[in-house]
Amino acid sequence: MSRRFVSQLGHQEAIDQIFLASEKQLRPNRSGNLYLQLELSDRSGSIGARMWNASEQDYRSFDNGDYVRVEGSTQLFQGTIQLIATSIRRAPTSEVNQDDFLILGSKVLDQLTARLSAFLRKMRDPHLLNLAECFLLDEEFMRKFGRAPAGVKNHHAYLGGLMEHVVNLMELITRFAPLYPTINGDLLLMGAFLHDVGKIDELTYERDFAYSDEGQLIGHVVMAVGILDKKLREAERLSGEAVPDEIVLRLKHMIVSHHGQYEFGSPKLPMTLEAVALHHLDNLDAKIHAFDTLIRDDPNIESGWTIFHHGLGRKLFKGEPERPQGPNAGR
Repeated sequence: MSRRFVSQLGHQEAIDQIFLASEKQLRPNRSGNLYLQLELSDRSGSIGARMWNASEQDYRSFDNGDYVRVEGSTQLFQGTIQLIATSIRRAPTSEVNQDDFLILGSKVLDQLTARLSAFLRKMRDPHLLNLAECFLLDEEFMRKFGRAPAGVKNHHAYLGGLMEHVVNLMELITRFAPLYPTINGDLLLMGAFLHDVGKIDELTYERDFAYSDEGQLIGHVVMAVGILDKKLREAERLSGEAVPDEIVLRLKHMIVSHHGQYEFGSPKLPMTLEAVALHHLDNLDAKIHAFDTLIRDDPNIESGWTIFHHGLGRKLFKGEPERPQGPNAGR
């Protein structure tokens, strides 16, 4: 039997297949009986799951980040498909098909890495070019940068998501910057590369996605400035010449202002052309990706509208659902 991905699941389907487990909780219901609540995911999305009359042993039988074989059935509850499990057990490695869980395969990630390198190596500013090489030649850094998600829940929240987000930004910049000659295109490209670089250590992603202790206590904005400082010293040592103070200042300003507003966690508001551009292009790519994912993964398959998203304060319009074609359509 071929796999049914999360995005394909409908009402009252029998389930017996492997998922990635996360966010597990053992909770009491109104009667005091325990049930297991968790998220199950594959490369197409995630689904909330419940196992009624669960025990402490059920809870401890697997960890967040484990692959688990789940038996049960789906049901529609308050407009959303959820899974009611009768059995959850850790899946042997031999039964797991990694392709079912990787949104970006190794070939795609290799292509993104090559595209990133090409963008950075086309910069004409020798100081920025030398700085970029210090990052590109650091194998451990590039391994983490190519694997990290861009977030835990929001946009590009999957392995390789950070790389995809940054390359998307660079694609936008190469089209946008020539329209505004007063913008320093090399500086903006380097700012796009650096703005979220702290996420390689802010997040943990070897198993399930979470925040590291450093990520919780300091955050990726401050961490990115620290990573940049380290590479600046390396670039100076290799070239025998310091990167000009104003370039360093402008790069750091793009990092600390890219969230755009104080209420969104930005220590500073954008105060240079490149910082303003980076903030809006970063927000554009994140929003388009997030909205596209909500539309694509929406469980309301019979409607031209998504379910209501409280975080957005709105539904999203998908257009009329596709109707069956052919002689039996409508029968």
